[in-house]
Amino acid sequence: MIIGTVRELWRYPVKSMAGERLDHCSVGLGGLLGDRGWAVRDDVVGEIRGARHFPPLLRCAARYRAPPGAGPLPPVDLTLPDGTRVGSDAPEVHARLSALVGKPVSLWPLQPASHRAHYRRAYAGARIIGQLSRSRLFRKALRCILPYTSWEASARALLGREPHEPLPDFTRFPAALFEFTSPPGSYFDAFPLHLLTTASLNAMARVNPAARWDVRRFRPNLVLATDGTLEGLAEAEWPGRTLRLGDLTVRCEMLTARCRITMQAQADLPNDPSVLRTIVREAGQELGLYASVIHPGRVALGDVVELL
Repeated sequence: MIIGTVRELWRYPVKSMAGERLDHCSVGLGGLLGDRGWAVRDDVVGEIRGARHFPPLLRCAARYRAPPGAGPLPPVDLTLPDGTRVGSDAPEVHARLSALVGKPVSLWPLQPASHRAHYRRAYAGARIIGQLSRSRLFRKALRCILPYTSWEASARALLGREPHEPLPDFTRFPAALFEFTSPPGSYFDAFPLHLLTTASLNAMARVNPAARWDVRRFRPNLVLATDGTLEGLAEAEWPGRTLRLGDLTVRCEMLTARCRITMQAQADLPNDPSVLRTIVREAGQELGLYASVIHPGRVALGDVVELL
């Protein structure tokens, strides 16, 4: 069933910074080549961290100096909130980012998946929790225990949840994320691709027309312009289904639980808590869809999107 076309393509050279709009791209099993190729590491805590911890990163932009290829990632040029620029290969880049976020940090390219310590969460017992989390029964038990631990307050702060609002169902997340900040070998939150439909954005705009429902708040790789037959939260029915976009075929994995990043200021978008409040209340706190790649391929603006 044809459901629409590819309206926008986005690649984010640095996790949590503004991305690059593309006209076309090749997508491999690991997503768009070069997507989230770099990330900021908290040198005090010893953990990869993004805009949930360092909101000023959202007001930075990053572009590759050369198109990413099969070899080592090319350098990126960063534009900081004051308009100044610095390259990832500049000796002062770490100091500049540290001054921006108010804490010692460093900029890192992707490391091999075998470098598991680079991706491991900093909290005590992360390795043990990671092993236990492979059991779905343990993850369910953890959800029951969470309200009685210090993790509850931490999760609410990072996700931007009010005391009366629910937290996401953590049992649905990949087990690796209990031990690592991202699947080792990547800087993705969960899966290689993030999709968002115009139908869902329009549905949110109808219930909260005062907010700016700009795609930049949600950081998708692909924005799908759905045809007039689809209304409301279109992708909410897609987990487990397959999509074909140009030469690319993907599996819809899970809906995207939204966090505080959606309401924070970036570029010309103001801080707006009503964005997240609306998503939590009207969309069950989920907007957009994570996907994995079944058959790599090329995708371009205007390509037909088919739900298989």
